[in-house]
Amino acid sequence: MDTNDLPTSSSSRKSLYMWLGIALNVIGLLGHVFAAYASGGYTLAYQHHIAGFVGGVIVFGVIFGLLGWRFWKGRRDITVLIVGILSAIFGVLVYATTHNVRT
Repeated sequence: MDTNDLPTSSSSRKSLYMWLGIALNVIGLLGHVFAAYASGGYTLAYQHHIAGFVGGVIVFGVIFGLLGWRFWKGRRDITVLIVGILSAIFGVLVYATTHNVRT
């Protein structure tokens, strides 16, 4: 048996960071969806909030993808985690500000 075939704690940590980043991106998306619902639930509100989420993820992904390419090569999991954290923060903030305006 080759020792390279055995899973390491490093690979399990990388997959944990990747899944955590994806889960945080989903939380960010849900924040935008709930904000669209709180602002009236119109189709245009959903379109704007989803476009804002996608635009934010693209901007965060480009910025931190370039930083990752420079500082932490080969660690896409860290980039996904950072983008997920920022996405979740902004999604929750958008929902909180929209919900406070409507109530």
